[in-house]
Amino acid sequence: MTKLVERLAPERLWVLFRRVVPPTVMRPQGGGRRRAVDRDALAAIIFVATSGCTWRQLPPVFGSAWPTVYRRFAQWS
Repeated sequence: MTKLVERLAPERLWVLFRRVVPPTVMRPQGGGRRRAVDRDALAAIIFVATSGCTWRQLPPVFGSAWPTVYRRFAQWS
């Protein structure tokens, strides 16, 4: 985990977040890519919300493409 993710989504926030968001339902693996890390996606969402950048301007440091982060935002909202 990068320092940016740790700063944007500290452990205490992550614990609170997991209490209010339903657990992830994993689909059976039959190929495709591995699921992006939820905490990294949360940090990316917080970055977009606090920086004012658009979803498409999301820096690659978060490890997920912007459509993935936006999809998680929509699912969790």
